[in-house]
Amino acid sequence: MDAAFSAEQGEIRRTLREVITKRCGPDDVKAAVRTPAGYDGALWAALAEQLGLPGLALPEAYGGVGCTAAELALGCEELGRALAPSPLFSTAVLAAPLILALGTEEQRAELLPRIAAGELTAALAVPGTSLATALGLVGDNAGDWSGGGRAGGVQARIPDGTWRLYGQAEQVLDGHSAGLLVVAAHAGGFARSRTLLFLVREGAHGMVGTRQTALDETRTQARVELRDVEAELLGEDQADVPAALAAVGDVAATVVAAEAVGAADRVMERTVEYVRQREQFGRAIGSFQAVKHRLADVYVQVQAARSAAYYAAWAAGAEAAGFGGQGAERAGGLALAQALDALRTAASEAVQLHGGIGFTWEHEAHLYFKRASSDELLFGPVHRLRARAAERAGLFDDVHEDESAPPPAPEEPAAPTSTELGRAV
Repeated sequence: MDAAFSAEQGEIRRTLREVITKRCGPDDVKAAVRTPAGYDGALWAALAEQLGLPGLALPEAYGGVGCTAAELALGCEELGRALAPSPLFSTAVLAAPLILALGTEEQRAELLPRIAAGELTAALAVPGTSLATALGLVGDNAGDWSGGGRAGGVQARIPDGTWRLYGQAEQVLDGHSAGLLVVAAHAGGFARSRTLLFLVREGAHGMVGTRQTALDETRTQARVELRDVEAELLGEDQADVPAALAAVGDVAATVVAAEAVGAADRVMERTVEYVRQREQFGRAIGSFQAVKHRLADVYVQVQAARSAAYYAAWAAGAEAAGFGGQGAERAGGLALAQALDALRTAASEAVQLHGGIGFTWEHEAHLYFKRASSDELLFGPVHRLRARAAERAGLFDDVHEDESAPPPAPEEPAAPTSTELGRAV
């Protein structure tokens, strides 16, 4: 494993940091999230047209750059530093890889070049609040989370030769503004129960996308209602949808981990700057040993999370064959757990060490704390991410086998000897 970044990867980081620093300060972020789309359209155009960020991990044959998940994670780390709101995650990390993995050649040729150019944004819609389950981050995703033939979820029917969708999806990232929805729906009833993916175009009759009030305004969420909506099957009827979602889920966890590391690093930097300037009892509060110890602990946690995120990005891009890193270890969930812990700690310490101003709405410390809490609600919780990683690694297989074995039969007591009988008498 070569842990050093290439010149191209360093250039991606440097260029993005310059753009984000100039165009995405705290006031810009607060203004962008209050627009109807929830992000700055001019900034998104710059990221897409000038930097090619939406197509960074797409093949060159479809208008992409041809990089791996490692480069995408590095780019998202820089966006995470500023909490820059954009449809990049929903489009390039969730939706586009599914189209690339499962779509027909006609669907790929039609949609992926538009996504790579930033002309088309997309979102993944899964029933209810089961995004983490659908992506295989907190458990096996081969269950009935898409509906299971019961009321609820999203149901797919084909009454007259055309697929039609019924149901509702919550927590659809950027679902209210996306030009294309990739919808997970249950099909086949009880006889041939399975989960399939469908394409729903913007403006489809019977589809209503409503932006929801979310804890983290910088990652917009929507509720999508589907009322007899005409849809197009993504790929083939026999596609292995759970496996594709799990592969995408590992990269999604890696990218979110990189975002969280960037956010934790930035909020830690701001806190260090503040404690160097803020004086109490005639000296900077950063000179007090208790403050130094707290920030040292944050630094160690952030660096550990960065190492985990970089390793997960390397593993996801291993063997250079697209999302999931064929044959490589999937470490995204574990890296995400580490990064979310680091971001929560860094944001909490920022609020505390900034004193009174850290609790105000005008200061940006609360935005980082909300990002940590919101990401854990969407992709976690942390303890389930770690439990899933342990399950996939088989750490407790021997323990489970021992527990399932029948207990040993109790030994029969030995017959008393004549000496023991004499003593008893």
